[in-house]
Amino acid sequence: MSIVANRLSRIKPSPTIAVTNKAKELKAAGRDIIGLGAGEPDFDTPDFVKDAACKAIAAGETKYTAVDGTPALKDAIIAKFKRDNDLDYARDQITVGTGGKQVLYNALMASVNPGDEVLIPAPYWVSYPDMVLLAEGTPVTIECKPENNFKLTAEALEAAITPKTKWLIFNSPSNPTGGAYTRAELKDLTDVLVKHPHVYIMTDDMYEHLVYDGFEFSTPAQVEPSLYDRTLTCNGVSKSYAMTGWRIGYAGGPKELIKAMSKIQSQSTSNPSSISQAAALAALEGDQSFLAERNEVFKERRNMVVDLLNAAEGLECLKPEGAFYVYPSCAGLIGKKTPDGKVIESDEDFVTYLLESEGVACVQGAAFGLSPYFRISYATSTENLTEACARIQRACAALS
Repeated sequence: MSIVANRLSRIKPSPTIAVTNKAKELKAAGRDIIGLGAGEPDFDTPDFVKDAACKAIAAGETKYTAVDGTPALKDAIIAKFKRDNDLDYARDQITVGTGGKQVLYNALMASVNPGDEVLIPAPYWVSYPDMVLLAEGTPVTIECKPENNFKLTAEALEAAITPKTKWLIFNSPSNPTGGAYTRAELKDLTDVLVKHPHVYIMTDDMYEHLVYDGFEFSTPAQVEPSLYDRTLTCNGVSKSYAMTGWRIGYAGGPKELIKAMSKIQSQSTSNPSSISQAAALAALEGDQSFLAERNEVFKERRNMVVDLLNAAEGLECLKPEGAFYVYPSCAGLIGKKTPDGKVIESDEDFVTYLLESEGVACVQGAAFGLSPYFRISYATSTENLTEACARIQRACAALS
């Protein structure tokens, strides 16, 4: 009899982490590898945030805190939701977790019963379906087509809702496509959701501040206030504030759900790091001007990467509105042969070929629920991106 629980047979390890680890292993073995797999800004955490963490340590703020966040951090989150999203919450409607992933996981574990369906637009962040499976729910993917910029349409949403639907997980700007929903596009979706009062909405707004070309971010409960009581608005400091390792995510939502999530957290991790909470407090309350400065850099990288990928034989790449990913199609390369005679039969074959032949690490579209595509993170230096795209062009040209 295996010591491993049966429930683990339902899920797989994170493909994005696997690609990052593989790239690190190859680098350690002496290979010249450019890793474009990690969803992590190459910028450092702002100095004022690091200073706040050091001050918290010096002040002895190193003890347990309330399970789901300090009152001071909750107040900063309340102010942030009001300032940025015009959403009003009380402290008992706010939860703080060890990263955005824990917040989403807690919500699903606290609310999903066996047989409940969770709608997940595809392409999706790799962890959504597996977290639903761990909660004994049924993930239901909704394919979002490239002609709609990989965005969910009202018609597709309406067709996917059943009496068993419990949640819609909604991510904008998107990982992996970078696609972001305009207020009008969101209104079309919320109009559908208003008609189905048994469906709850879980937003993943982690890339909220990473938008370009004057795009204005909106979140569902902001666009349709009547959905407020059945929306969990999730966010965190990882991406916008370059604080991935600090592990702080948060959410605002219905009191009953927030209380249940706290119960889950009390029996798993208990409170997030006290030091990280002090740092997140500084991030949310501090000068936000650096966000626009960094976004200019991300926008320049996005434009360059999109142009260079579209110049590669057999690739097509849309220009996204936000995040720091692009999701190019490699459909034009399926069926071609590598110089050593292997046939490219899938996006997984293609990213394997890129890694082996040119030392460029990307993530296959199959991991995100939509093929034949692959994800590139442009959250790395312009020099790395220029060289990586040159290698990708070379690899594509070598296929026959």
